[in-house]
Formats: sequence, structure tokens, C-alpha cells
Amino acid sequence: MGLLSLGTPLPWDQARELAQEVRKHGIEQFLHIWNNMKDRKRDRLLWGDEIEYMLISLDHQRRRARLSQRGHELLSLLQVEETESLERAGRTGEKIELEALWRPEFGRYMIEGTPGHPYNSTVNDLVNVEANMKRRREIVTQLMDENEIILSVGSYPELGSGDFLDPPHKANGPFSRSLFLPDEVINPHPRFRTLAGNIRERRGAKVAINMPIFHDLNTPRPFVDPTIPYTRDLFPGDKEAREGAALPDHIYMDAMGFGMGCCCLQITLQAPNVDQARRLYDQLATVGAVMMSLSASSPVFRGYLADVDCRWNVIAAAVDDRTLEERGQAKLTNDRFVIPKSRYGTIDTFLGSSDGHFRPEYNDLELVYDKDIHQHLTSNGIDDLMAKHVSHLFIRDPLVIFKELLNQDNSVSADHFENIQSTNWQNVRFKPPPPNSPIGWRVEFRPLEVQVTDFENAAFSVFTVLLARAILAFGDLNLYIPVTKMDINMERAHSRDAVLREKFFFRRKIYADDSSGSEAEVEDSETDKDPVVEMSANEIINGSPGFVGLIAVVEMYLDTVVLSESVRRKIDTYIAFIHGRADGSIMTAAAWIRKFVRSHPAYAFDSVVSSEINYDLVVALDDIANGRRLAPELLGEGNSC
Repeated sequence: MGLLSLGTPLPWDQARELAQEVRKHGIEQFLHIWNNMKDRKRDRLLWGDEIEYMLISLDHQRRRARLSQRGHELLSLLQVEETESLERAGRTGEKIELEALWRPEFGRYMIEGTPGHPYNSTVNDLVNVEANMKRRREIVTQLMDENEIILSVGSYPELGSGDFLDPPHKANGPFSRSLFLPDEVINPHPRFRTLAGNIRERRGAKVAINMPIFHDLNTPRPFVDPTIPYTRDLFPGDKEAREGAALPDHIYMDAMGFGMGCCCLQITLQAPNVDQARRLYDQLATVGAVMMSLSASSPVFRGYLADVDCRWNVIAAAVDDRTLEERGQAKLTNDRFVIPKSRYGTIDTFLGSSDGHFRPEYNDLELVYDKDIHQHLTSNGIDDLMAKHVSHLFIRDPLVIFKELLNQDNSVSADHFENIQSTNWQNVRFKPPPPNSPIGWRVEFRPLEVQVTDFENAAFSVFTVLLARAILAFGDLNLYIPVTKMDINMERAHSRDAVLREKFFFRRKIYADDSSGSEAEVEDSETDKDPVVEMSANEIINGSPGFVGLIAVVEMYLDTVVLSESVRRKIDTYIAFIHGRADGSIMTAAAWIRKFVRSHPAYAFDSVVSSEINYDLVVALDDIANGRRLAPELLGEGNSC
């Protein structure tokens, strides 16, 4: 999760005074990177994935499943091999070969696992992805207690509800000041608690997260949550819920942990050069919403069924540090900008590349950016689109500043740049090379929900990588749509059963010489330069009589690569799974979880996911993840772990 430095984090009243200094040096660090790396070429198409897991303790006698705070303890054990290998390599110069790397996440119960080194650039190596994911799960399992399991799912159903934490703690911590979450759920790394506290302090109030309740047969109308402790008077912000922050007919949450305590699957791809990275960034951004709808796995929040299937908007609200002025609810007096979005959202501007497909009208959002920074960048040789991208990121304040890292050599450090870059959490992230590193220009694909099984996570990872390879291989492939349409797509993708019920804006002609459309569409294209239409996820992924479909694009790319029969067969299995998710023959995890809850004998059709239901659900998901329970409706026929 972003930049993890060690040191003494400054509270917001001190960090605020240093924000401009960090921005200033961050821009200088970016300029050093750009000038040193802009001509870098021919990097291999390496890539990697990140999977976030939850550690859960099971009490079989009481039929309770609770988030285990031992996640941080396990992380320390998991990192021993890496630490020892690095120390040995420093002494002997030997090359490090690790199966996996492990990193902390916001939740004390969370663990992030990545492959020990990037996957190789050949398509044949894609068949190793699932095996590596399985191995990661095995490595963690070997260190767990007998009553513990590890689960990969978007949101934990009971987070912030009832007896959800092992060991239990009261929700009375000074960092989050949440009515529901104790500070003990937060990873003890100094960055995380400071991040939670500084977001609240900067905003001037607690975050207000409201997800629409799923109105079942017996859900009250209006739904007013009886579990909210409206009368608590421990912190000044306690009154916010009763003064309107908690909306009727919604599930109310009030802390960063509700968002950053969710899990995800992310993919980072290295491009051959900066121009190709810009192309990847722009083109992948347009498919993010559709891919999120296929991967939906988060239908329950704080013990209630929600009328959404994804975690995206929960996280966006959970890190929304904008003040009243920045949200446009008060006159600009102390702040610099009115900012339309949270720091977590879709991108606001395309970067453009040499492919010739970008047009200014695609950047149709009225972009908020720091004009002084933009002028400084352009006067130092940065093109307008890149300068606007960076100066837009830098309208934000740094949220966590470490006292020991204030004074840096901008020619060899990127910490100040990454401080702001890494806390702009967008659906794709453009990642410059770190200074003095063999790593090249990269793009991080961020909208995917994590899946229950390693097979699913591998399928989404492999499909995304193949689509990225096709984007780089086929220069005439053009997926651009206006930025504002991407925002609409992301909202639609968030809704319940979006993969089946929603339409998404997409280009109806994605190749320059595409003649697959109807005669009417071809005629329209003569007057409508960039015809963008609404399509279902099924049409976008699988195609239709008037549209080629992204699977066909991937298969055209595969036909250009020499593959063994066994490799192609494995890849075809993943593609068939994506096909099934898109056409509805294979359920999303969110749909499966919702059906499980509504079919449970203890469910009262009142939207409440009780501790008993949660226990049975967690056990069922663990059984599926470990192959003890077949679930062809979730994985497709013949696919299991």
C-alpha cells in the first residue's frame, strides 16, 4: 500500500505547514527522474500481481469467525526469509531467489503477497501464475494456528459489526475515533494510524461512508440502522452520525479502515518505454469499470447486505480528506481549489502517446490542476499532457510526512514525489522508474476485486496481461472514450449485478479499419468522429454482431505467438472463465455470496448478516478456495482449486 517509510510521522498540524515544501521537492524529484529516464528503451514486458488476504480465526464451538490481529505477527515471520536473503546478498553478492514477497497492509489482519520476482515476459510463462498464487497461500497456511484460515475476498462481512475482532477491543481509539472500529484493527506500522488520523484532521470531520442498503422482503422502509450508537459522546465527531452523516436507507461507516480494510487484486506491468507506458495507461483505464463488474466480490458491509457489489466507492469515501471548501460546500477561503473527487477514483486526464489516437475532446473533464506547477514543468521540457497529469496529482497535500525524511537529495530520492503520487489512488497509476533502479516505466491496473480462489485471481491476471500485450502489439487498437464517460461507467460497475444489468460506454469501432459494424453505424461514423455507445459487459468482452469484443482481441494476439498446446489450453481455460463471467453463466463472487446469505436458514430477509451466517459463509468460502467444496456456478465447470 503506497510508500512505506520508517521514522516519526508528523501529526496533521505539523504536516500541514510542510505540505508546500514536500510538493516543491516532489516536483524536482519527478523532473530528475524524467530527465534521466525519458529515453530509456527496450525494457522487457515484466509484470507482477498483488493479492491481499485476510487472516481469520474460527471458533467452531461458538460458530464464530473473527478477524485475527495475528496478521501482523505472521507478516513478521513471512519476511524473515527475505530479510536474511538480503543480508546474505549484501555480504556475498549472490542473486536472491524468493518464492514470494510479503508486505503490510492497512489492516492488522491483512497480508499482501506478491511473486518473489516479476513474471517473465513470454506468454508461455503465464501458466506459472496460478501455481505461484497457490504457493503463496500454502506458505501462509504453514504458519497459521489450527483455528486460523486465510481468505481473499473484497470486504469482510462483519467488519465493524458485533464481535468481529480476535482478540476483541472497544471502538474508542483516538486515531479513527470510529463508532464501530477500534484502532487495534490498524496495522501498527507508524504510517497507517497517522494516515487515518490525518485524513480525519485534514477533512475537519470523520469520513462519511454511506452504501445503499439492499431492501429485502422484511427490511424496514425507511431503514434506520439500530446499531449506530447515536448517543455516544466520547469524541467531538460522535455527534456527526445523529446530525446527518448517517443517511437513512444506507449502511453508515465512519473510518478509513472500512475502505482500506478491504482487499483487492492489482497488476503492475512494465512497458518497453515511457511512450508505451502512456499508451497502456490510457487504454487500460477505459476497461477498468467493465473488469471490476466481472470481478465483483463485496456485497456485505458492517453486517448488512448492500445494494452494491464492489468496494470501490467505500474506499473512495474512506480516504476523502477534502475540506468543506474543497467539496464546494463553503466559500474558498483557506484552501486552494474546489476538488470534484476524492483522492480515490477514476483518472481525470489521459496522457496521450505517439499512437495518434488521442484527441483533446477525450479529456472532457474540467481539470483542476496547480497552474504554477504546470508552468514549472512545461518550462523544464515536460509536455502539456504529462504536466497536467502531474500538476493535477499535486493539488493534494501529502498526508504522512516522516520527520527524518524531510531533507533529501532530489537527484537520488523519489520519496517526496511518491508521498503524493502513492496517495492518489486511481483506477490506473502511471509509475515512473525509481531512481538508481533496473525497474522501468510501469502502469498499475487497480480496479479488480480480489477473488476467492487462486484460479480466479490467475484468470483475471492473465487476461489483463494479455489484453495489455495486445494493446502494445496492435497499434491501431483504440479504446479511448471521454473521461466523463469513464466516471459514469465506474458508478454503474459498482451497482448490484452490474455485469448483467448495466450498460457501459465503449467505442463501437476499436480498430482504425474496423468494418464489423452495421451499415447504419458506418454511415454514422462519417459524421460522428468517435462513436461511443452503451454496451453490456457481455458485448464488450464477448462481442456482438456489431462489435469484435475484447476476448477476440486477446485471441488475435495469441494467434501471433508460438505456444505449446498445453500452454494454449491453460490460457483458453482462463479465457473461457472470463467469457462465462461476462455472459452470466458463471456467477460473480458478490452474486454467490448474496445468494448464500439469502438461502441461509438463519436469514430473516431483513438484510442482516448475522454472526452465524457469517461463520458459515466464511467456512464455505474457505472450502471453495481449498478445493473441499465444488462451486461450478462460481468457477465454471471443471475449474477448482
